Amino acid sequence: MHKKTHSAPAPAPENPPAAPTEPVRLTRLSHGGGCGCKIAPGVLEKILAKTAPALVPPQLLVGIETSDDAAVYQINADQAIVATTDFFMPIVDDPHDFGRIAATNAISDIYAMGGVPLFALAIVGMPVNTLPLETIKGILEGGEAVCAKARIPIAGGHTIDSVEPIYGLAVIGLVHPGNVRRNAGARPGDKLILGKALGVGVYSAAFKKDLLADPDYAALIASTTQLNTPGPALACLDGVHAMTDVTGFGLLGHLMELCKGSKVSARIDFSALPFLPNVLDYAAQGCVTGASARNWTACGERVALDERLGDTERALLTDPQTSGGLLIACAPDVVTEVLSIFLQQGFGHATVIGEVQEGEPRIGVI
Repeated sequence: MHKKTHSAPAPAPENPPAAPTEPVRLTRLSHGGGCGCKIAPGVLEKILAKTAPALVPPQLLVGIETSDDAAVYQINADQAIVATTDFFMPIVDDPHDFGRIAATNAISDIYAMGGVPLFALAIVGMPVNTLPLETIKGILEGGEAVCAKARIPIAGGHTIDSVEPIYGLAVIGLVHPGNVRRNAGARPGDKLILGKALGVGVYSAAFKKDLLADPDYAALIASTTQLNTPGPALACLDGVHAMTDVTGFGLLGHLMELCKGSKVSARIDFSALPFLPNVLDYAAQGCVTGASARNWTACGERVALDERLGDTERALLTDPQTSGGLLIACAPDVVTEVLSIFLQQGFGHATVIGEVQEGEPRIGVI
């Protein structure tokens, strides 16, 4: 990994503290985990409200305007660069699993734009005097394993000594300019399709409380380490009008971004939503995250919930997903093809969850 040096390093102490060797529970070292660490949508919106790039060249096809998954910069008639970065604190304690989840989450932003990843740079912040070196090594090896699965190298990166463990990737990809899919462009009448089951935030809360059963932990790892590889194939379909991935802002938060960017409203059917096993039971026991409440605060005034839906259902709708599924808005006549692409690539939970409608950016949940 490349190490950036801006000044002469301070002399090393004569007797530097020895790195610990005993296992450490990673989730005990962080105040939050996974994409639930994201700054609350409302706060982020205020921070960025007066932020504007000094220069916006015409080649910059996608910037910060709709809070999309990655930036896209056109370099010629047939190629555009897709660039993203994503990192967070541990959602699980196993170092290898943490590295795999973080890498999968970062790479999936490229797929969400319709692109194919080319290479990655590692972002590493570790409490080196708290974590055993073998633990840090395990995190990096987990990330490398996922990059190998995506057939890309980790070509460098940057490391710092930090208070909390942080890991992620900056990823560069490639896409044809005509195949770029944004979190805008949805049209009234489009069907909404979700590629993965919901409930990662609930699972992570249950894990921290030592309530998550072993089979459900396995389901958590399987979901969060599944790369959103259908993205490039979906982007080749003219009937796919908008695409994003559902991560830290929950289903409602990311669907609201899609509605705002597209200047449309949406309706979703709660009974059609796919959930990880036993998620409703965990949520009913109070295994929800603080990020869920923050997400509701950010978008709730634009959401109309059916009177039969209570606090548990609301928490699931705003549950922060780490390495969540693709959310697609597509014409009705390509729904079968979209679902077929998902199924062929191992996404058995992919399903139609609602539709796009005319009107101001609002969401109705029945």
